[in-house]
Amino acid sequence: MTERKPEGMTFESWVEHQIVQARERGDLEGLAGAGKPLPRRDREKSSYEWALEWAKREEADVAAMLPTGLALRKEREELPARVARQPTEELARAVVEAHVARVDQYYRRPVDGPWVPVGMPDVEEMVTEWRRTRPVVVPEAAAPAPAPTRRRWLRRRAA
Repeated sequence: MTERKPEGMTFESWVEHQIVQARERGDLEGLAGAGKPLPRRDREKSSYEWALEWAKREEADVAAMLPTGLALRKEREELPARVARQPTEELARAVVEAHVARVDQYYRRPVDGPWVPVGMPDVEEMVTEWRRTRPVVVPEAAAPAPAPTRRRWLRRRAA
């Protein structure tokens, strides 16, 4: 971390001073693209294009940048697969109900950006589908309880 800019020194001269020190230390040697001009842009990018490029470069979730309606629609498309991965019916129901609550809030609040209609899933229908895809678990017949065994206790005889 660099030290603080001394009082009375302009910002530009402080930056130049930092660059000179970095050169003297060799911090600027062997950098990728050294001695090459900056790449030219064919056209100016919109903020949206820049954000997408940044997200891809940083391996960020591009879906998080979508407007609310589009994000909910994408979530709705992925909902059957998410429900199918749930181990219990209660968790499957909770996943669908949480999505329904988010869609309900989307319809109740003013929308930032474009308004996109989002389909409301039927909770019971999705849970029924979850049940249909589960393997049938046959309860095992209870094994008969073993008969109690009598134990003989050794008694000490007083001599």
